[in-house]
Amino acid sequence: MKFLEHIRRPILMALRRLPPSGPSLRARLIARSGAVALLFGAIIHGLVIGGHLDYDGSPWRKLPGELASSFGFAADDIRITGLVHQEPETLLSAIGVRPGGSLVGFDASRARSLLENLDWVASARILRKYPNRLDIVVTERQPFAIWQRDGAHYVIDQTGTAMSTLDPGRLSSLLLVTGEGAHRAAAELVGELEAVPQVKARIAAAARVGQRRWTLYLDNGVTVALPETGTAKALATLVGLDRNQGLLSKGIKSIDLRLPGEVIVQLAEPVAPEKDIKDFKVSQKQ
Repeated sequence: MKFLEHIRRPILMALRRLPPSGPSLRARLIARSGAVALLFGAIIHGLVIGGHLDYDGSPWRKLPGELASSFGFAADDIRITGLVHQEPETLLSAIGVRPGGSLVGFDASRARSLLENLDWVASARILRKYPNRLDIVVTERQPFAIWQRDGAHYVIDQTGTAMSTLDPGRLSSLLLVTGEGAHRAAAELVGELEAVPQVKARIAAAARVGQRRWTLYLDNGVTVALPETGTAKALATLVGLDRNQGLLSKGIKSIDLRLPGEVIVQLAEPVAPEKDIKDFKVSQKQ
């Protein structure tokens, strides 16, 4: 505001010194002053748009917000609801708004579109209440599982959408799924595991094989190969065998449930070294 005062003062002093008998000269001076002001404004506008005054520590950085505030159009009242895993600064940066910054030319509809294009936003609503208030309501995508692909880890929601801003290391309690297409099929697998909590509680990871079926990795090192179809039935068979025979606690290496009516178990160590027996089958009559 001091800068504007420095410009206004010389112009007013020059107008006061004009003789009363010279209206034409006064009019010319006013016109010239207006032209200079317009030119100056255009230069400043160009510098601001070009980002030349927007570096850290710039004394001009807050000027647009101060000017807007003097007319009641600054972002002085911002209310954000719905954030769980993200910070308000991340949201405001995405729509180009700073607390106390100018709201002149702010487009709520465009800002909403910008938010909904972010991979962690499911939906957004922005309401501007003139002159200086913004109400922002955001629904975040909910972390559902961690998808490992090509050595990288991504937090995904139930639809399989990856959320790049979330740190998988802080959500290690989520199910880890690996393999091509695992992010899209994870919700169906978890839904089927809900019916067998005894197995679900012991899963360390699940690998998608050929985008057709799953192999489960249990916390004791046992792997369970599930079929392409009939996963729920195979899991029920596994639970029955573990309940009746303690199958998962017998020092086995893997369980193959891919063939209907059969359970193929591979032992961690041979039962009889002289026979080198490693596998045996359990047939189930249907």
